[in-house]
Parts: sequence; structure tokens; C-alpha cells
Amino acid sequence: MTTTPTPCRLTGDYVLDTTRTRIGFAARHTIGPKVRGQFDEFTGRAYLDGDDPSKSRVELTIWAASIRTGNPQRDRLLRDRFLRTHDHPAMAFATTAVRQITQTVFELTGDLTIRGKTCPVTLHLERAGTEHDPAGTTRLRLRGGATLNRKDWGLHSPAAAGLIRKEVTLELDVAVNRRPC
Repeated sequence: MTTTPTPCRLTGDYVLDTTRTRIGFAARHTIGPKVRGQFDEFTGRAYLDGDDPSKSRVELTIWAASIRTGNPQRDRLLRDRFLRTHDHPAMAFATTAVRQITQTVFELTGDLTIRGKTCPVTLHLERAGTEHDPAGTTRLRLRGGATLNRKDWGLHSPAAAGLIRKEVTLELDVAVNRRPC
């Protein structure tokens, strides 16, 4: 059942619903189609303030070795040469600011750490719905993303030089469950 809750009813602590969340990306080859992929292992939590979204905060950890593009050879290359998962097993995002743009659109600015390097990122998310399951759990759905310059984090490989554009689109389809009070 989907409803439109009042802002104060949204206030609370949330945990990422990993079974209903997709953290994906798309990168374009200079001579071919987009390569799409996703990360299969991640955790996250949030505190959402429905009355004052600027007081909200989000933390996300992604296990870099869980990257999957549908091509095992490319996945190994991404794990070993681009993400260097042996030295940097996790990527992390933590908000530094949250701004409400419209009733359902939010801008989350934060620090994204990949391979030990931290750079600021702004995510654009739209609340896609609110559900209440029979057990009484409130679930928020959010969709959006950002365009990143992979070179900001040193994500490059001499073997792929000139073959992959520097822009990578981060695609988020997120579900968070409100923790009981």
C-alpha cells in the first residue's frame, strides 16, 4: 500500500533494504555502447528529518569486490586495476548536507571515498514512494544518481587508456526501512 505521509511521520532512523536496492553505474566506451554494472554488496543507514531535511544524514558502504558487469574478465580488470579491491575493499559515502528542492526531490552532498581518496559528490534523489507493509514497517523508495568523473579518484588503467570516457553515471534505486521507535 502506497501513501503520501506527512513530513513528521517520515522522521526517524532507517536502514538500507539491500534486497530492494540497486546501486548501479553506466560508463560509455569511446567506440561502443554503454557498459552497465552494479554492486551486489552494500550496507547503509540514514536519519531522516521530515520537518527539516537539512538535519538528515546518510551513510553508505559498498564492497568494491562485489562489482558485476556481466563480463567476468572485465569484472576482474575493474576489481584489480581500477578499484584495487585488495588494498581498498570498501567505498563509502557520508552526507555533509541535505537540501530539499521540491516536495519529493532532494540534493544530498557528501564525501565519496574510493581507493582511499575522498572527493565531494552531489546526489539527486527523488522520493518515488512510501509503503507500509503488513508488519507495520515504513519503507521509502528513492531514485536518482549523479555523474562522476572517475579520474577524480584515480580510476584509470593504462590498458584502457582512451577507451572509456571519464564520466560515469551512478544509478540509484534505493529502499530504506524505518527502524521501530
